[in-house]
Amino acid sequence: MDGSLDPPEGRKTIVAYDWGRRPGPSVFPRSRWNKKHTVQFCDHKQLVECFNTRGQAPCTPECGYVAGVDDQPQLLVANAFKARAALVDPQYILNVGDNFYWGGIEKTCGSPMDQISYPTKHQFDQIFEGVYQGAGLTNKPWFSVLGNHDWGGFKFDNGWDQQISYTWASNRWVMPAPYYKTSVVYADQDFDVDYFFLDSNFIDAMPPEEDPNHNMCSRKNNKPSASCAAADGPESVDACPGWFASLWAEQKPWVTKLMGESKASWQVVVTHFPCGHEQDFYKSLRDLGMDLLVTGHRHDQELWLPDDYAKNHMGVTCIVTGGGGGITSEATPNPEETEDWYGEGQYGFYDLTISKSEILIESINYDGDVLLTHTVHPSR
Repeated sequence: MDGSLDPPEGRKTIVAYDWGRRPGPSVFPRSRWNKKHTVQFCDHKQLVECFNTRGQAPCTPECGYVAGVDDQPQLLVANAFKARAALVDPQYILNVGDNFYWGGIEKTCGSPMDQISYPTKHQFDQIFEGVYQGAGLTNKPWFSVLGNHDWGGFKFDNGWDQQISYTWASNRWVMPAPYYKTSVVYADQDFDVDYFFLDSNFIDAMPPEEDPNHNMCSRKNNKPSASCAAADGPESVDACPGWFASLWAEQKPWVTKLMGESKASWQVVVTHFPCGHEQDFYKSLRDLGMDLLVTGHRHDQELWLPDDYAKNHMGVTCIVTGGGGGITSEATPNPEETEDWYGEGQYGFYDLTISKSEILIESINYDGDVLLTHTVHPSR
C-alpha cells in the first residue's frame, strides 16, 4: 500500500516541509538516486528544500522534483487505482507492506487482540478507508503483509499487531498473521491460485549497534525496555535479530512444503523485501512451481523478467510495486529523465489479469497510462 504520514493526536508529529501540516495523506521526502541506483545524488535535506519551494530555486535541479506530482503522489495513484478498479472490477488486492509511515501504527505493541485502539482506527481511517474506496474497491479483500516500517522502521515495537487485529474489525483488510496462505478458486473458469504471504523483514533486523537509521533492532532508537513479548514478538532489543531470523527460518520449510504439495493452477508469493533478495531460496520455490513473486520496499515500479540474467537469477517473473506514494520515489517521476533507470515507472501500481493459461501484468502509471505489459505462463 505504501501508506503515508498522518499520526494521531498524542503521538509525535513529523512535519518535514513548510506546508506539510494538513490532515490526510502526506508524502515524506526521502532521497533520490542516479539512473543505475548506485549513487545518491539528492539527499533528504535537498529534497525537503524542493518541497518548500515547490521546485523553484534554490531547489537542486538534479532532485528532479515535479510539482503537482511529487507533492501528492498517493492521491494521484489512488485516483488512478480507483479509475482502473471501476473499469476492471478487481476481485481482490495484493498489498506488499509499508502500509503506514514512518513507523507503522503509532501505538506500542501489546494491545489486546480483540480491541482496536484510537491510533489504529485514526490511521486506517485517514490512510486506508478514506482513500481507497469506490466502484470496484469498496468491500474488496486487501491481502496484506507487514513491511519493515510497519514494525517500526528503525524500531520493532510499534503497533504491527494492531494491523493483524484489524483483520477482525474490517470487512476487507486481511492479515491474520505475519505469514499465511490463502487460495482463490475460479470455479467457473476451472482454475485456482495459491497465494503464500511471507514476512521477509529479517533483512532489516541487524545487530543492535548497526545502522541505526535502517535497523528495526537498533539500540539507539528502541527503548532499553522495548518488548513485544505480550504480542508473541521480540522480547527485547538484544533478542530482536534472532527473533526475526527465526521467523524467516520457520517460514522457509513451511512454504517449501506447502508449495510442493500445491495442486493449484498458479502459485504466487507475496512479500515485502524486493526482487534481488534471497534469490537462491526463491529459485528453489520456482523449481517447485512458483509462477510469480510480488514484492515492494523500494519506492518505484520494477518488472524483473525471468530471462534478465544480469540481475534475475531466480528464473521467475518478479515485480516491485512500491510506488504507492507514501514516500517520494527513488528517482524523478519525470518520464523524460528516467530512461534506462532501475524501474519503468516511479509512482503507480500493477494490474494482474489471471486466467487458466496466463497472467497478464500491466504497469499502470500515476496518471493511468499503461507503461508496459508482460505475460506470465505457468511454470509447470
